[in-house]
Amino acid sequence: MHPTRRDQFTLLLPALAAITASRAQSADLPTLKSVAHRFDDLPSRPSGKNISHAIFDGLTHSGFRIEAHETELAPGGEPHPPHHHSNEEMFMIVDGALDFTVNGTTTRLGPGGLGFAGSNDEHGVRNPSTDTKARYFVVAFGPVA
Repeated sequence: MHPTRRDQFTLLLPALAAITASRAQSADLPTLKSVAHRFDDLPSRPSGKNISHAIFDGLTHSGFRIEAHETELAPGGEPHPPHHHSNEEMFMIVDGALDFTVNGTTTRLGPGGLGFAGSNDEHGVRNPSTDTKARYFVVAFGPVA
């Protein structure tokens, strides 16, 4: 049995709705311009013993969303419980260590290490140290989560 055009259109509607919702969420974001930020000039947002430094959140010239921030994670800390969302995230470790978990598999990453969480993969990070903070950058790609 071959699907009719009506069947095909019915299957396409949820995808179109998701794209439309994603673009509506991104419509309020600025188009990113070339820029240089000194770390000392980045805004800081404390959250308990952790500190986040926003770098940018906006759209590329082609309309693709990209967001970046740096986090200082307290010993034994995690920014939030494992979670999942439609955008992808890349974690780049600067200092300390992170236990990077994706879909139940944990890998310990040190300075220079990189973790990537694909769309809708459950992921989380935790600082395994009892006395040293971890510092890492996150770059998120895709629709607002």
